[in-house]
Amino acid sequence: MNFNPSLLNKSQIKTGLFIAFFAVNVHLNAQVDTANKSQNPPTEEEDFSQYDEVGFAETGAKRYCSPKIEGLSPQKLIGIGYDFQAAYKMNLDTFNNNANTGSAHEYNVKNSTGIRFNCNIPVISKTNLVWQMGANYWETGYNIQEQSIPVGYVANPVATELSKNGLRTMGLNTTIFKPFNETRFLLFQGSADLSGDYDLKLMPAKYLKYSAALVYGVRPSERKQWGVGLARTYRVGELNYIPIVMFNYTDAQNKWGSEILFPARAHVRRTINSRNMIFAGYELEGQSYRMYRNTAYRAEDLEIRRGEIRLRLVYECSLKDFIWLSVQGGYRINYRYDVDRLKNGNEIYRAFGLLSDEPYVMTNSLTNPLYFNISINLVSP
Repeated sequence: MNFNPSLLNKSQIKTGLFIAFFAVNVHLNAQVDTANKSQNPPTEEEDFSQYDEVGFAETGAKRYCSPKIEGLSPQKLIGIGYDFQAAYKMNLDTFNNNANTGSAHEYNVKNSTGIRFNCNIPVISKTNLVWQMGANYWETGYNIQEQSIPVGYVANPVATELSKNGLRTMGLNTTIFKPFNETRFLLFQGSADLSGDYDLKLMPAKYLKYSAALVYGVRPSERKQWGVGLARTYRVGELNYIPIVMFNYTDAQNKWGSEILFPARAHVRRTINSRNMIFAGYELEGQSYRMYRNTAYRAEDLEIRRGEIRLRLVYECSLKDFIWLSVQGGYRINYRYDVDRLKNGNEIYRAFGLLSDEPYVMTNSLTNPLYFNISINLVSP
């Protein structure tokens, strides 16, 4: 057969040229590859499986336990909230049974309300040391119903002061977590609080109340943490030194757990998911409040020893990322609301009534209302 190029169209010519070029290229590459193999023998591929059983080299770095365990509620860095107590009765006694200083009387408190603020900021965060500093501000205003005082009665000045000025607490606190190794640690918490009936004009620093707690703890696993220690506290309204027990735990399914620092607080935790948690338990609240605004009280060194137990349910959830909402409601039980006097400039150390039988200036009592608290918090990652 004779070949006639004129019978081919342009597309056929282009296709033929491409096939010819490809064939020549493959032939040349094959020759080069054969030459290279003859000059340079093939290198064996490395078998990385031989390193499967090799551990990391010892570097001498010491391992330390973490201050947290799995499933624990997120730590609140900054929070602002509102506290509300429903109606209750306030039974106020006289000063040392002297009716001239105010008659014993029962007052109706419509409600008690106040703003609460707290913050905890990391200062040092290392594997071998965690140090935080914080501040807090709590206030309680008393909406006491006006009542006509019977003839012969003298209005109780404590009720007048509470209705007019309320009570406030502000202070600084610090927390230090010092691990010794992978399982054992020391936890210290300390605070200095200024508590009284002051307003924007603060009381002198000499009226500060100091609290502290020291716990020696063990973290045997990622889900358990416990410890024992001693605390100097005003949580029941007056100075006491008490033993404390810490127990934080999360089960294997990360559904149930506990967050306990007994006797200050204890809660059972139910984790719905990582962004929703429910708690049931109690917390002790209290402080010793200086009666400062009234110069007569100031001269007599009088203080209100306020302590209460809050039985509560708490729901916490993430609104967005690290912004969390906390809502709690429950029953406020009065533990103490007495007025005491300093002795030689010092508090009378009663040790739950075991070391002193000196009477209080006033022995008062409050009935127990329902309460509600809501707060917005920025939590740690």
